[in-house]
Amino acid sequence: MSKKIAILATHGFEESELKSPKEHLEQQGWTAHIISPESGTIKAWAEKDWGKEYNVDKTLDEANASDYDALVLPGGVINPDQLRTNETALSFVRDFFQQHKPVAAICHGPQILINAEVVDGRKMTSVDSISKDLKNAGANWEDSEVVVDHGLVTSRTPKDLPAFNAKMIEEIKEGKHKEQTI
Repeated sequence: MSKKIAILATHGFEESELKSPKEHLEQQGWTAHIISPESGTIKAWAEKDWGKEYNVDKTLDEANASDYDALVLPGGVINPDQLRTNETALSFVRDFFQQHKPVAAICHGPQILINAEVVDGRKMTSVDSISKDLKNAGANWEDSEVVVDHGLVTSRTPKDLPAFNAKMIEEIKEGKHKEQTI
């Protein structure tokens, strides 16, 4: 079954947190589009220095959640900090929840979900440094490799990518989740 997945990112995303999920999605025979506020390319952060540039498939202005089966939010420190203050990005994220579609966020990626106001009452995890932010926004945070809550998949760091990728694929295969909503 063919699926199309949106990966929302901008400059400063953690390279492994975009590259690994994208590869796993494509191994399923699915299409994974990098969506960004910018056209052209966006530059990765690779642990301690700038990484490779990745081609943007569509800008946020060109993309619609209704065209995709799921959303992936890679972390990094710079990437979510930029996207969580972009109202077009937040609206794009909220649309996936309103359409009951799976969303997967890793590391600092859940910061975007906080500003999109979709975390209240949800079971989640993240990198420890934003755990308090998630709790303050109403999430039920736990320190686990991967947490799934009705189509919302979250993980802590790149070391959790194998579990994150497996659960992300599982939730996308399941399709829409009626409990996945704002």
